[in-house]
Amino acid sequence: MNKTASIVVIALVVGGLVGFALNGNKKNTMPGGMHEMADGTMMADEMMGSDSMEQMMHDMNAELVGKTGDEFDKAFIEQMIIHHQGAVEMAELALENAEMQEIKDLAEDIITAQTKEIKMMNEWRVNMQ
Repeated sequence: MNKTASIVVIALVVGGLVGFALNGNKKNTMPGGMHEMADGTMMADEMMGSDSMEQMMHDMNAELVGKTGDEFDKAFIEQMIIHHQGAVEMAELALENAEMQEIKDLAEDIITAQTKEIKMMNEWRVNMQ
């Protein structure tokens, strides 16, 4: 997978988080096993995970509400590190279990990019204290 495709995937994830944060946890299950995300994108219900996943995303965004400046920055970094660690764990599972080579390639890209970003955010976090 090329760098542009990886950036697009990351942008979609971040866009989904921003849409979720702005619109709240809107459950809008559609006929045919589809779910409309807060940012308007569609996802198969089985990809949504359990209610605990949705609750986790809601809780992560709730940590940011009402915060500004340094307080927001610190909370954002904390929540994004958790989010990226989850993505790395999912990507590791994909490397072990996926059939499609494209998914394995994407998983490797996610692990590389998000591990680098976790390191960067951890450095920021240390410098903020």
